[in-house]
Amino acid sequence: MFQTAPLLSAGKADQYADLAEQARGLLHGECDRIANAANFAALIYNALPDLNWAGFYFYDGNELVVGPFQGRPACVRIALGKGVCGSAAASRQTQLVRDVHAFPGHIACDAASRSEIVVPLYDDNRLVGVWDVDSPKLARFDEEDRAGMERLAAIFMDSLREAT
Repeated sequence: MFQTAPLLSAGKADQYADLAEQARGLLHGECDRIANAANFAALIYNALPDLNWAGFYFYDGNELVVGPFQGRPACVRIALGKGVCGSAAASRQTQLVRDVHAFPGHIACDAASRSEIVVPLYDDNRLVGVWDVDSPKLARFDEEDRAGMERLAAIFMDSLREAT
């Protein structure tokens, strides 16, 4: 069965290794993007402590549009290059923001968010969207979280390529 309580006892590397294994099992054999995104967001949101939002924005050919997520209602559309999500998509680089109020152009979808990490999702050179995780804690995310989230995002992207 999949973990639903926050992973508190293990170190971060172990937490992310456990989550990677769970994500692979949860997504195995399913290639529908919406189904996998919904389950993936629920898994991460319920497994990691101190999160207030975890979800996807998918690229529609023009801008990022909110996809499956866990948390409070979110901004629906984000332009490329705008805010943390748009910056991650445009730069093709993970954005690790310890204090969102210090990020130029931050879009405050949830005023409770204080830190954020966003991983861009690309299939070869094609932008798919971004994986976005917010926390009400200042400096919640660090380099271990970057590595863990990038690994998890890669598992999600691999699931979209698998045949059912």
